Amino acid sequence: SHVVLDDRQATKSAFGDDRVLIEKYVTAPRHIELQIFADRHGNAIHLNERDCSLQRRHQKVIEEAPAPGMSPDLRSTMGAAAVAAAKAAGYEGAGTVEFIADGQGGLKAGGFWFMEMNTRLQVEHPVTEAVTGLDLVEWQFRIAAGEKLPLTQGEVSLNGYAVEARLYAEDVERGFLPSTGKLVALQLPESAGLRVDTGVETGSDVTPFYDPMIAKLIAHGRSRSEALDRLAAALDKTIVAGPRSNAGFLAALCRAEGFRNGDFDTGFIDRHLAGLGAVPQGLDRAAAGGRGLARRPGG
Repeated sequence: SHVVLDDRQATKSAFGDDRVLIEKYVTAPRHIELQIFADRHGNAIHLNERDCSLQRRHQKVIEEAPAPGMSPDLRSTMGAAAVAAAKAAGYEGAGTVEFIADGQGGLKAGGFWFMEMNTRLQVEHPVTEAVTGLDLVEWQFRIAAGEKLPLTQGEVSLNGYAVEARLYAEDVERGFLPSTGKLVALQLPESAGLRVDTGVETGSDVTPFYDPMIAKLIAHGRSRSEALDRLAAALDKTIVAGPRSNAGFLAALCRAEGFRNGDFDTGFIDRHLAGLGAVPQGLDRAAAGGRGLARRPGG
């Protein structure tokens, strides 16, 4: 109590306000966000959650829906909080309410806190489309045209699991530096349960002036394991020639034991860089007798 009193005196002297803000320190943070939609008629619902905890430098790398360890009751609680935030702001359209959750000992009620709201669709919205069967861009157009939300909260489905990986032109072995140049070859796989979104093709240039994302690969399965297996297999078949890519790194993430077991948080990637191949790998032995240009997979 003495410390708080001293702090209040200090803040009053420094800022003219004696209120003290105490922030919660979360040791094993999970980044969980709720996709919400609201129309101009006062209706607002959520379309389930996404887990975006696999991050590097606060940038999302792999996203999934639903979140591992999420119970129906907690989903309802977090969803209600997200919808309340949208209604309080008089929001209209698509949005994402982002929370930090305490993953220590599992997700639980009272263990999540509001972080921010993004007033748009996000890169990871296809995983929500996969598990709900909805076209969220169509929903945006309908709401902008003044229509009511197509579904009520109880009509929103949650079918299977979906995982998305962001394929970047970057050099994983050298601190994930952007890798620029012409895409001499780009082959993205086609298979059941796989969606690929891209805006480039063979012959396109990856420049330093824009985000180096090449494509998004989204896998959908009946179980989380099936979705992860499909995504890893698709990444194995992905061919990027010209700039280096993070395809091998993403496949290693999909197969990482801790991530597969649901034992992860926002610091997972930084703690496992070496095991994921995100360190200099040296020359491939098979190429050592030749020109020595090939490297082991992983970048």
